[in-house]
Amino acid sequence: MQTIEAAGLVVPGNALLAPMAGYTNHPFRMLCARMGAALTYTEMVSCKGLLYGSEETKKLLICGDESPKAAQIFGNDPQIMRAACESEALAPFDLIDINMGCPMPKIVKNGEGSALLENFPLAERVIAACVKSGKRISVKFRIGVTDAHKFAAEFARLCEGAGACMIAVHGRTRERVYAGAPDYAEIAAAKNAVNIPVIANGGVWSVKDFNGMLSRTGADGAMIARAALYRPQLFAEIAGREAPPVRDWFARQLAETAALYGERFAVVFMRKMAAFYCKGMPGAAEHKRRLFSSQTTEEVAALAREIFA
Repeated sequence: MQTIEAAGLVVPGNALLAPMAGYTNHPFRMLCARMGAALTYTEMVSCKGLLYGSEETKKLLICGDESPKAAQIFGNDPQIMRAACESEALAPFDLIDINMGCPMPKIVKNGEGSALLENFPLAERVIAACVKSGKRISVKFRIGVTDAHKFAAEFARLCEGAGACMIAVHGRTRERVYAGAPDYAEIAAAKNAVNIPVIANGGVWSVKDFNGMLSRTGADGAMIARAALYRPQLFAEIAGREAPPVRDWFARQLAETAALYGERFAVVFMRKMAAFYCKGMPGAAEHKRRLFSSQTTEEVAALAREIFA
């Protein structure tokens, strides 16, 4: 495990938990950190929502005293994004990451996320404005919009030139969304184009995938996204240590989720997480059926003890 240094921030390893909308809340981030994730990211947060005082937006930024930690933001107005970076809500975070990769239509049609890949001058102004906040700024982006036009190296240079201290490169174009193998050559081209740390993203489901991603791209680290939803213990495996039993860390995640977000959210969210965690187990379909009929955290907890015994 190698460390990563970005503008004075020392990340104590090179396996990172990717930001995932709807999933990387504080208890899940802490679970992954305890497993060995060296840096975790919040769900992506709307800068407009943050400045307009949205309570739902603020919930996405709940955090503790863990360090290091990163928040991911999205938007397309340089001054609004700078103001968000300067806000009290983002003050606890060691790193602010700008989302320039989200492929979801509702984000793209607003000119946010991966839409910024189609407007280099605006993307540059957004990054530069955020850097003026005095926060460490990183950028997560895709290698292009279509497979016919990939430009990871060019966009990486733009990010570095605008003041970003680190980049994360998702090795798929927007049109691919999450399908197909990542383009290792494009990630490698981005790595070779800049002098700041480069984190590779896409297709890491195992220790073998993780090591292969680093060796094939030369990246300084790799982000783990969907694989963490099914097996957060992958972080422990990458770190070369034994993970605790599922029943133990599930119970803790459930308790922390209920304490922070309330009974109803915890039931809905943790039923879903338990279904992820039991994927591939004998009787998984029946386990999921029973989980999704649970109505209280006590029922979810009891079922989890049985399933993960």
